[in-house]
Amino acid sequence: MSGFFKTYQTEIVYSIILLVVLFIIRTIIVITVKKTGKKSGTTVARAALIGRYVTVIFVLIALLIEAFILGANTQDVTLVFSSVFAVIGIALFAIWSILSNVTSGVIMFFSFPYKVGDKIKIHDKDYPVEAIIEDIRAFQLILREDGGDLVTYPNNLILQKAVTLIEKDALDDSSIL
Repeated sequence: MSGFFKTYQTEIVYSIILLVVLFIIRTIIVITVKKTGKKSGTTVARAALIGRYVTVIFVLIALLIEAFILGANTQDVTLVFSSVFAVIGIALFAIWSILSNVTSGVIMFFSFPYKVGDKIKIHDKDYPVEAIIEDIRAFQLILREDGGDLVTYPNNLILQKAVTLIEKDALDDSSIL
């Protein structure tokens, strides 16, 4: 067992340094996202979701760097990652709507001018909506119309439509069913 550690001592040290550095950077980014979420008045769940996205990205980066630390050839790593990304690309093309909603959810986290509790009007020619925002999730907005109907509106469409703020913080305890 001690022969293993002596043989791969530098690789083990580099791997530990990589994990510590990426963990510190990830922690800083997650804390920054949570602070940004508090400033913009978003929910803790939305900030946690963005934190999960950051974690997945850092795991992929760690796997790539770890392959080089362990001595993989550039051509081998390139072949593996290009194959994996080709399969992922085909799969994502098949479900592009989901990907666009998730991407829109991330964009909305940082720059959506409306918050939970605001009453908005979505100017959609097919289905105009006037409702209170109950929740903003990864894929859709949850809206409550005046009549009590629950409407889910996809994130990618909300960024494409004109939206008017009717009333700030219109949500109160009596309107929750």
